[in-house]
Amino acid sequence: MLQRIQSVYLFIASMVIYALFIFPVASVFNNIGAQKIMVNGAYQAINNEVVKTESFLPLTIATILLGLLPLVLIFLYKNRNRQQVLIYGLVVIVLAHSYWLTQTVQNISQSVLKMSDYGIGAGLPSVAILFLVLAAKAVGRDEKLVKSADRLR
Repeated sequence: MLQRIQSVYLFIASMVIYALFIFPVASVFNNIGAQKIMVNGAYQAINNEVVKTESFLPLTIATILLGLLPLVLIFLYKNRNRQQVLIYGLVVIVLAHSYWLTQTVQNISQSVLKMSDYGIGAGLPSVAILFLVLAAKAVGRDEKLVKSADRLR
């Protein structure tokens, strides 16, 4: 059934992943000026105009696909065991994407980033993982409920 709490959790996880396009992952201040690093590229203020200095096309495509996966998992409600396994697999994929994003930021910045340099976008994968785990737990509770109802029949 689509109107279960795990559908809400999966939808929120998808929206959190897509929020990476809105919030910067890091802000770097180096000898060439201030750079704002987002999931789709690095932006820099040149002559009072924000210009995209570097594009991250593979990372952008991966983020779009990663945001679609929780939405696809909503519609796998008929096979709850498979849905739960795929949700945990998606958690691993989000971790790998987060690592890739971190390595991209480190390569662009060419310096050691302090905690204050990271933006809201750096914490969004953790929030997405939280909602994915909550969705997997809710799927498990549904499976237990169905099994107990089958036992009573």
